Amino acid sequence: MPAETYDVVVVGGGTAGAFAAATVAREGLDVVVLERKSAEEAGHIACGDAVKGKSTFPDVIDLDYLREESFSNEGITRARFENPHNGETLDVPFGPTNGAVVDRKRYGEVLLEEAERAGAEIHYDTVVRDVVQNGSISGVKATRKGSVLTYEGEVVIDAAGSLSLLQDKADLSDATFDTNVNYSQFCSAYREIVEVEEPVEWHDALVFKPTEELGYLWYFPRTPTEINVGLGFQMNRPPVKLVQVLKRDLRNRPEFRNARVIDKLGAALPTRRPYDSAVAPGFVAVGDAAAHVNPTTGGGIPGAAKAGHWAALQAVEAISEGATDEAALWEYNRRVQTDFGKRFAAMDLFNIWGGAVDMDEIMEIITKLPGQQLADVLGSSGTTSMPLSLKLKTAVKSFGHWRTLYQIKRVNDTATELKRIYDEFPASPDGFDRWRAKRDALMDDFYDLVGAEPKY
Repeated sequence: MPAETYDVVVVGGGTAGAFAAATVAREGLDVVVLERKSAEEAGHIACGDAVKGKSTFPDVIDLDYLREESFSNEGITRARFENPHNGETLDVPFGPTNGAVVDRKRYGEVLLEEAERAGAEIHYDTVVRDVVQNGSISGVKATRKGSVLTYEGEVVIDAAGSLSLLQDKADLSDATFDTNVNYSQFCSAYREIVEVEEPVEWHDALVFKPTEELGYLWYFPRTPTEINVGLGFQMNRPPVKLVQVLKRDLRNRPEFRNARVIDKLGAALPTRRPYDSAVAPGFVAVGDAAAHVNPTTGGGIPGAAKAGHWAALQAVEAISEGATDEAALWEYNRRVQTDFGKRFAAMDLFNIWGGAVDMDEIMEIITKLPGQQLADVLGSSGTTSMPLSLKLKTAVKSFGHWRTLYQIKRVNDTATELKRIYDEFPASPDGFDRWRAKRDALMDDFYDLVGAEPKY
């Protein structure tokens, strides 16, 4: 059977894949999205559903339509942190603009509608089985409604999610593409959509509650009576019975008495720094498939949207210039790493540090520090400066944890230096090895500082 041929083949119809396809189509090239789910199920993805607003998305789709159709709660003004040790809460204002919570299924449907409206083809019920490769990756093999098909393209964009099959099938040994990936760098997550009888009083807040392991429970209100509830745990820790932990917490919350579960779903997501390089000849990875996820919160929608857009722009430019090797696609890496990539890499340091510190001590520190006063300072001034009286109070109450607090400061200092290194990400593959050696030297010092085993 002859191959179906396109300029760009996108595998996966989530946020990254849809934005990539819409961008390619807007640029006038032929693009197909291969989505394993049916048209009815597409968009049904396990997610916390929280976003900062439509301003975080590239302007290649009708963003007003996306907001009107899928933003079910645009009144998020604060984050609430619950201390599981003493029951106290800490509210931190969001800032000048509100956050939002979306109906994730409708959100996903709209993205695919918009990609198709831009000119992309969407092939549902299409399961990718292998890559087509002869040096450069030039397509994929897939099963669609019982038929075996080959899709060829100048560039394949991997938006197939965490631990992507495409990366297992492709030979990336001669590429810069980051293959230093394993399950321990990922998180297992589970979420339910729960309907409660009365509006929750925190309908304007994203609620976070740390768990005994390195992770947290979340309560994100889609509406005042429809709540996305979930939790996750690091896969480098002993397995956590996610459903039982969530149910136990729900039973202890009076607002969830007689609540009704209307949907449930689980997923794996990366809690690591973005891939050092997410390109190979004819191949680009985006979104979860390249670890474009905030490693401390698990938030992946904004990074996926940007990455899909940038990857598509670079693919279009490479195709127009007649070369799709790593050098032709490299600018995509640089854009990611000098934008959200550096922030996510810095945040990952706190994950590494948290894995090396006893969680009971962390929670005890949180309990003793004057959190609300600190939140007031952060909310009003946007800095971490404190008046002398508050510094003295903090010092007294945190007695016995000064070594850990000093270590937190050192972690923060390292994070600042790491972001400077990411700002220097090379403009071509030629400087990649030197850049990585400098970054890895800083990481070696960091592991010694916090007493952690190397994560990569």
